Amino acid sequence: MTRTIVITGANRGIGLAMASIWKARGDRVIATCREPSAVLDKLGVEMIDGIDVSREDGVINLQSGLGDTSVDVLFNNAGIMLSETVDHMSYDQIREQFEVNTLGPLRVTLGLLDNLHAGSKVGLMTSRMGSIADNTSGGKYGYRISKAGLNAAGKSLALDLKPKGIAVAILHPGWVQTDMTGHSGNLTVEQAASALIARMDGLTLENTGTFWHSDGSELPW
Repeated sequence: MTRTIVITGANRGIGLAMASIWKARGDRVIATCREPSAVLDKLGVEMIDGIDVSREDGVINLQSGLGDTSVDVLFNNAGIMLSETVDHMSYDQIREQFEVNTLGPLRVTLGLLDNLHAGSKVGLMTSRMGSIADNTSGGKYGYRISKAGLNAAGKSLALDLKPKGIAVAILHPGWVQTDMTGHSGNLTVEQAASALIARMDGLTLENTGTFWHSDGSELPW
């Protein structure tokens, strides 16, 4: 059965790889991004550009682009990682990451509620760096804060959307070879994308709200 998939931040990296895999499976893929990329253009999926998840008008543009399209899977992939330390702190950077990484997925999910339906699934791309229990190295204040906030928002969304029949997954992709990691990870984007899609395939109302590594193991809050 063909499903309609919406992915934010799909012009490169993991989002692009997920779009490619879902398209190859025969699903209808609607890729959103701020700016299109040549490789996304060549992929041959539907695209809505000009979507900045950190801005209200970005969500309005997405709503307008989708119209009354029924969405089976919404995957909130768009995100940024900057770096702050005790000695080099930037509150502006922290605010920027919070807008994109925490409020962005919340804005998009709530903005598309009318497009979702009983049986729809929502994926939130988070990070184990948002785990308080797993933090053994400090630093990266804005990224950690924003992802911890997304984890909390995701848990509440899972509880609040369950009566509507909508399940929510809170997902860490692993250490992936992307621009964000300086291509230093131990997973390719294709491997991470396949694992994340497997987690979305296995998402149900019974396990909604789980904080997963892409390999299927649960992560500590």
